[in-house]
Amino acid sequence: MRRRSPTRVLAASAAALTALTMAACASSDRNAADEGGSSASGGTLVFGAAGDPAMLDPAFGSDGETFRISRQIFDGLLTTKPGSADLAPSLAKSYDVSGDGLEYTFHLEDGVTFADGTDFNADAVCANFERWYNFTGLAQSPSASTYWQDVFGGFKDTPNTPNIYKSCAASDDATAVVTLNQVTSKFPAALTLPSFSMQSPTAMEKYDADNLSGNDDALTYPAYALEHPTGTGPFTFDSWDRGNGEVTLVRNEDYWGDKAKLDKIIFRTISDGNTRRQELEAGSIDGYDLVAPADYDSLDQAGFQVLPRDPFNILYLGINAGGVAGTSANPALQDVRVRQALAYAIDRDTIVNSLLPAGAEKAIEFMPPSVDGWTDDVTTYDYDPAKARQLLTEAGALNMKLRFYYPTDVSRPYLPDPAAMFQVISKNLTDAGFTIEAVSLPWSPDYLNAVQAGQADIHLLGWTGDYNDAYNFIGTFFAAKADGAAKAEFGAFRDQGIFDALAKADGAPDAETRTVDYQEANRLIMDYLPGVPISHSPPALVVAGDVDGLVPSPLTAEDFAPVTIGN
Repeated sequence: MRRRSPTRVLAASAAALTALTMAACASSDRNAADEGGSSASGGTLVFGAAGDPAMLDPAFGSDGETFRISRQIFDGLLTTKPGSADLAPSLAKSYDVSGDGLEYTFHLEDGVTFADGTDFNADAVCANFERWYNFTGLAQSPSASTYWQDVFGGFKDTPNTPNIYKSCAASDDATAVVTLNQVTSKFPAALTLPSFSMQSPTAMEKYDADNLSGNDDALTYPAYALEHPTGTGPFTFDSWDRGNGEVTLVRNEDYWGDKAKLDKIIFRTISDGNTRRQELEAGSIDGYDLVAPADYDSLDQAGFQVLPRDPFNILYLGINAGGVAGTSANPALQDVRVRQALAYAIDRDTIVNSLLPAGAEKAIEFMPPSVDGWTDDVTTYDYDPAKARQLLTEAGALNMKLRFYYPTDVSRPYLPDPAAMFQVISKNLTDAGFTIEAVSLPWSPDYLNAVQAGQADIHLLGWTGDYNDAYNFIGTFFAAKADGAAKAEFGAFRDQGIFDALAKADGAPDAETRTVDYQEANRLIMDYLPGVPISHSPPALVVAGDVDGLVPSPLTAEDFAPVTIGN
């Protein structure tokens, strides 16, 4: 398996300046090039979305549809290079890092304004950081400020909850200094997330952006999040017809960078994948996401452009090995030989070659090879049903019954056909000496709730990386949570060696040391085997033949500004 080059950008000394440069995106004409050879522009692109956005304030966002739209309205301090997960400049044209890894000095673009005319400057940067840090009430709900809590921790008024954020100060209009309480590999890579986009302090105050109501399970968002999202991005918000599932954005004529080619984008919700394909074929939309692998060839032959993303995800078989009070955890799964038998029983080569699109890769650990810290020096479990049966016999667990959960009514980038995946793996496990009891549940909320509560013996789930950092994969899965255990999905196991290795890697200020530490964490995880990594899959978008300039992103972070439509 090949090893890709590291992509994290992290300065190692106080004197080191990390200068980031972004490659220009190619674009093509809307109708025809003018006499000087520059591109014409204009037109409306209609994109078929799989669901409605939750709302349009990315600080409270965690779903892909909210983020897809937010990325067009807002800019962050940092972004990623088109078509990759590598860091690139955005509103911060460069940054310095202190030798201890705790102080980040961001050098900002000049002359930038928010869509409401408010100046973007260092004070605006600090206003955003202080907003997140000072969330109160329902804004502190895990379902609201999901990514602040995942990346930074607690809030100003929760002093007993660890928080890596300490302060933000404006040295001058063009220089913002963010100071951390502790080193973390998540920063600054996490700043590419839409959740940490820069938003207009004026608009947020005017429209009472933090005034959430309802409850943790059913949040009600204020007018800012529904009607007045205000950023510095290449498009501005025009309207949201919630009854018909349409969000309309228009070109920001005062954008500080290269202006968008399109006049307008309409994101139209079409929840059914077959219907999205039919709408594209009928010409009602110009593109959509989550293309079924079985449709690749027919769409291509019909003249549409199928745009696969590089694999930046993981599909795994989760194992409830720890045993959680009130769940159905099977004590036999606490025997590592049984978990090893599960790993040896699965024919991942057949899965990759028959159930996933071209370009899918067999996984040997819980993160893709493009993430720094991946290593091929881990214990691997090649398909060997005879060995699986032998291990089960040694453990006294031959023919043990397992409740195998899988989702219905969903297609995920890492799991395009859950039922087909279940059938193959279930047959593998049965052949190796397991007895399988199938449990299928609707994806949301039934399946997700059951799995995250630890009710399954084994289950299918996966993850698409949010940004390019090892902790975003293996830390999300296997680091100790507030109760001192790993996620209930994996049986809330308590392996201090894994916990310590992840904490050590996350806190290493030196990039090379961190890589080595994450490699060691991967080795420990694959020896303990809290689940079975299966594959990394390249999900695809599709667009009409006359659409140009849409570069697929492994992070699903596509930028629509360079897109043109028409000949």
